Amino acid sequence: MNYRLKLKRLLKFIPKFRPITTILILPILLFYAYFIEPNWIEINSIHLTLPHLAQEFNNYRLVQISDIHISKWMTQKRLNYVFQLVNAQKPDLIVLTGDFVSRRQQRFIPLLQNTIGQLNAPDGKIAVLGNHDYWSDPEGVDQALTTNQIQNLRNAVTQISRGKAKLYIAGVDDVMVGQHRLDRVINNLPHDGAAILLAHEPDFADTSVKTHKFDLQLSGHSHAGQLRIPFVTPPVLPILGRKYYAGLYDLGEMKLYTNRGIGMTGFHLRFNARPEITVFTLDAGSRELGVGD
Repeated sequence: MNYRLKLKRLLKFIPKFRPITTILILPILLFYAYFIEPNWIEINSIHLTLPHLAQEFNNYRLVQISDIHISKWMTQKRLNYVFQLVNAQKPDLIVLTGDFVSRRQQRFIPLLQNTIGQLNAPDGKIAVLGNHDYWSDPEGVDQALTTNQIQNLRNAVTQISRGKAKLYIAGVDDVMVGQHRLDRVINNLPHDGAAILLAHEPDFADTSVKTHKFDLQLSGHSHAGQLRIPFVTPPVLPILGRKYYAGLYDLGEMKLYTNRGIGMTGFHLRFNARPEITVFTLDAGSRELGVGD
């Protein structure tokens, strides 16, 4: 039903002679949306200055992927290609922001476990779960991650060190299914150094920014609408992914980035919402030194 609605709205932008134009263009659009765009992964490079980032982390490379949605369509060959692309970005750290499998598709968890271990970064791999993981088998997904040395942050904080300098990575468990405990995260978050929050649902940023504890939130969930009519807000977006559905947002004290994801839900189609691997280069910015520094 959602796909039909999206397609109907898209066709409103096709010029006059609609019946003939539709007959000619619709098969091309469907071919593109099914065969081309889902496999056309964009490597999106983002340079971010984080005000609390220590100089020791200047030019730190963090790579984000999200919403893999392993399914019958997301084959081992496709997964290998995605993970090889991630490794090719030479990340210092890899973060994965949820929805490893799709709803009621827990039979694909072994495929996740047998492929995701090829991800490699010197500072490790850190993840949070998404709503679809909880709608399938969260403990099974957690086991697949931990077996492959991927740290699943379930309302927890971990740290990366460069000498005495620290970079904190925090994660809230899925918000949509009510597993998040931001209070636990805040209670365990030190005051020194920059802090990055992983939260599957991007609209949670309206809550996390109020804590004044995070420099950056990384999310997924929305797939950028998956089928996007050009120049128009996507007609169908998920709950908690309707306000900040794609790209970089400046929320004052905190930045938010919403990754478009790798996989798909519903119809296996993407239009004007290419799958994405995001490469962040973190900048500590310039700091004036005081007397005695």
